[in-house]
Order: sequence, then structure tokens, then C-alpha cells
Amino acid sequence: MKLFRYREDMLPVLCIVSLSLLDLLVFFSAPNAWMLAAWLLLVTGPKACICSWNHHHQHLSTFHQPLLNRLLELCYAFHTGITTNAWVLHHVLGHHVNYLDQAKDESAWKRRDGATMGELEYTIFTAVNGYLRAFQVARRYPRHQAGFFGMGLVVLLLLGAAFAWNPLAALFVFAIPMLAGYVITCWHTYCHHAGLDTQNPYEASHNIMHRSYNVLTGNLGYHTAHHVKPKLHWSKLPQFHATIADRIPDHLYIEPFFPMNLLPPGDCRIPGREQPA
Repeated sequence: MKLFRYREDMLPVLCIVSLSLLDLLVFFSAPNAWMLAAWLLLVTGPKACICSWNHHHQHLSTFHQPLLNRLLELCYAFHTGITTNAWVLHHVLGHHVNYLDQAKDESAWKRRDGATMGELEYTIFTAVNGYLRAFQVARRYPRHQAGFFGMGLVVLLLLGAAFAWNPLAALFVFAIPMLAGYVITCWHTYCHHAGLDTQNPYEASHNIMHRSYNVLTGNLGYHTAHHVKPKLHWSKLPQFHATIADRIPDHLYIEPFFPMNLLPPGDCRIPGREQPA
């Protein structure tokens, strides 16, 4: 029986599930607060990267079997703070439909007066309103409500049980990373579209060709390609980007944010072009 839709997902899923198992090991065995704090510092970066893989999964589910998808989403929720169908509703059925209209965009980067939000302002506003907007979209899509509300309740019950068992370990191993992952996700989306006021989908997204960034985020830097074909698997984005590169203006190629920009850039050539990004 075939489990994965795409074999390219096997290694990322192995890493993500392994980190979940290590979380459980630390939760049940860490002897003191110092060990818990050290673990939190060690995994904050990797868990921030996992946010992108959660995004990919909720665009195109990883497994053929629904049960395996729900179990993987539990891992994602405890790493990133984003539960089953939250991305589907807020991002896939919300932002992707409305990102060219700032009056409707669930991840709007414009203020009501038309001015561009600052990075911090956008992050706080999106984080505070994220689940509320997912709930509003859910009212229009009943078939996604069971997963959104049901799995959300499962996550809350498991988190509550963790706090009942060991409050300090639950805080450091689960709660803080969940909150951090959620806020980092909101912050990360700012650079995707902020300041790009256009109705042309080929000019509405920033793109990042930095090799290390795309390895860690599953080619999220090919963002125009992702918006033009949002159902396309992450492994196929570079090839598709090469077919539309001549339609993307040069100023839409940017560097990754800190600390990603400190990583080796690798080959930053733009697929479909000769010059480097």
C-alpha cells in the first residue's frame, strides 16, 4: 500500500516525526528546568522551519490515508501552533483567493487607510486575528469544520493533559514552541507580499533564490510559482518557476530574512534565466 503521495516528503516527515518523539522523550525525562530551557533553545530554529512544511501539507496532504494525515497534523500542531485545517481555511481558501485584494485578504498587509503596515504591526495584527479569520472562513466551508474544530479540541485536550502531568515541561517543550511557531509563521508571511499592490499575479509576490532557505522551507522562496499553481507539490516549484521567470520583474527577487541570510547561499541562479539573483 502506497503511503506517501510524493516520495520527496519521506525525509521531511521522518525529521518532523523524529523531533516529535524527541519532544516526548524530553518531556518525560528532563531532570530540571535548565535541561528544558536548553532543549527549547536548541529546537526553536528547526521548529520555525517546520512551519513551512505544515503550510505545504495543508495545501496538498502528505499521505493517501486520512488517519496518517491527522496524526502528522498533531505533530505539526505541537511544533508550530497551527492545527488541522487552520492553514486550509485562513491561507488556502482565504489568502490565496484574496491576496490581490487587500480589502479581503486574510493576510492583508495594508492598513484601512491604504498605508503599508510595518513588519511588527503586521505580525501582531495577523497573529491576533489569525484563528478568528480561519473561523470566519470555516463558516463558508462546512466540510473543513470537523477537522478544524475536532482536531483543535484534541490538541487542547492533549496540551491540557501535558500541563496536568508536568506544567514546567509542558511549557518549555510544547506551549512556548507552539506560540513561537505561530508568531514566526505570521512574521514570515510579511515578506511574501508586503508593498506589492497589483492585480498581476506574476508581480504580486517576492521570491527568494537562496539555496539554503529553499532546502529548509521546501522551496517556499519560489513564491510566485506557488501562487500561480498553489496545488503544485513543493518539489516541483523550481521547474515551474523556470517556465514563468521571464514574467517576474527583477526587483521581486530578494534575500532571505535574518538569520536565514547567514546560511550558505549556494547556487542562487534564477531558474529560466542566466543571471544570478
